Amino acid sequence: MSTGMRVGVGYDSHRFGEGGPMRLGGIDIPADRHCAGHSDGDAICHAVTDAILGAAGLGDIGEMFPDTDAANKGKDSVVMLAAAVERLHAAGWRVGNVDITVITQRPRIGPHRSAMRERLAAVLQVDAGDVFVKGKTNEGLGWIGREEGLGVIATATVVRA
Repeated sequence: MSTGMRVGVGYDSHRFGEGGPMRLGGIDIPADRHCAGHSDGDAICHAVTDAILGAAGLGDIGEMFPDTDAANKGKDSVVMLAAAVERLHAAGWRVGNVDITVITQRPRIGPHRSAMRERLAAVLQVDAGDVFVKGKTNEGLGWIGREEGLGVIATATVVRA
């Protein structure tokens, strides 16, 4: 028997590629590098997509948008997140809230937090107060600390519509 609320967790990581801008949270951040990936590399959107789909038991981003499909090459991750929200609504769920942690030495997340929250909230069809984005460093440790890439963890609640 299902309750009226569920929780999902999403994770994504991307190595950095040369040249910017960096696309994160549906916005472009001025940078000399970007998150390399089959799509536009927006690790925040990818983690949030997995979190909401997982919470509702509706699959994952790789199932909806496989990297083996050439049609997904360079795809806008906001479009993928919007499609996941449509799938969520069709199954009788809606997003309650989303909490996101970006683990990176740079870019600094704080200066871009408000714009990311506004952009993600619009796609998720919630208030900006229902979306939070935090940045954490890896204290110089490991591949993230060496600035080879970044990681994102997202938690989402979904509630019966």
